[in-house]
Amino acid sequence: MYLIVGLGNPEPEYSQTRHNMGFDTINLLAEKHGIALDKKGFEGIYGSGTIEGEKVILLKPQTFMNESGRSIVQVRDFYKIDNKNIIVIYDDIDLDVGTVRLRKKGGPGTHNGMKSVISQLGTIEFPHIRIGTGQPEFKEILISYVICKVNEEEYKKLIPAIEKAALSAETIIKEGIDNAMNKMNS
Repeated sequence: MYLIVGLGNPEPEYSQTRHNMGFDTINLLAEKHGIALDKKGFEGIYGSGTIEGEKVILLKPQTFMNESGRSIVQVRDFYKIDNKNIIVIYDDIDLDVGTVRLRKKGGPGTHNGMKSVISQLGTIEFPHIRIGTGQPEFKEILISYVICKVNEEEYKKLIPAIEKAALSAETIIKEGIDNAMNKMNS
């Protein structure tokens, strides 16, 4: 069983923001695989189904970004999911807009949501899918940069990255993280 988590802030107020790239990817996976995100619990919204022949749970924590780990660890513990089968998808200001990068493990960088995830899970060893959103011109506006809605033109540039992030999650399930990294990071 896999747990695929998209990080974000509760919608609709934060929909179509840079910080909700994880949620957008979960929404795409749910649509693509006919998985209804209609359950509430574990401080999140989730649904279960099958991707690449494997049972999966798609999760959007509703704790706000900085407490995302609380929701994830509740689902992990309830369903007894191995940390290596938890795929976390999130925005990354340190990558250029539209870039997608997979990692087998790794620290949180500057991402507060990932700091919460790593703290709650007690490990850095789980697949990460990072969607590049670029950095603002001035560091002082970083918070507003990640939580403000992006205009239609910029969002169109992010859609291929959301699609690639969804494909990356599918590839991890089908072929394993190492093969997925070789394919998707090139």
